[in-house]
Order: sequence, then structure tokens, then C-alpha cells
Amino acid sequence: MPDLNVIRAEIERMRVQVGRQRKEILKLQRAGIGTASAEALLSRMEARIETLCAQRDELKAGQPGPVKGRVLGGRKW
Repeated sequence: MPDLNVIRAEIERMRVQVGRQRKEILKLQRAGIGTASAEALLSRMEARIETLCAQRDELKAGQPGPVKGRVLGGRKW
């Protein structure tokens, strides 16, 4: 299973690509060109991002977190 940082980087990269794809679709629509295949690609990319987010959440749940209820340098009374 990939590292948490690798998955986070992949999610960020895919989100940037999705943004570019959306802009490109808007340009095509303004020009009157069909966008069905581009929209299908966009939906597959979004599904992939959702899968990566689920993997990220599973990895985060498996890692030990900070101890709750304690404040660094807090009062001891």
C-alpha cells in the first residue's frame, strides 16, 4: 500500500488536472464543440480522486494521533 504522503501528492496533482480539464471543457462549449468524451474523462478523474481520498482516510485512521486532552506547556493543576 502506498505511503500517505504519496497519496496526498497524487490527490493534489489530480485536482490540478481536474481544474485544467474543466477550463478546457468550458472553452470547447463556448466554441460549440461537443464535450461528451471530455466530460466522461472528467468523471473518471473525479472517481479516481474519491478512491484516493478513501485510501488516504484509511491510512490516516491507522496512524496514531496526538494524545487528546493535553496541552503542551499547560498548567498542572
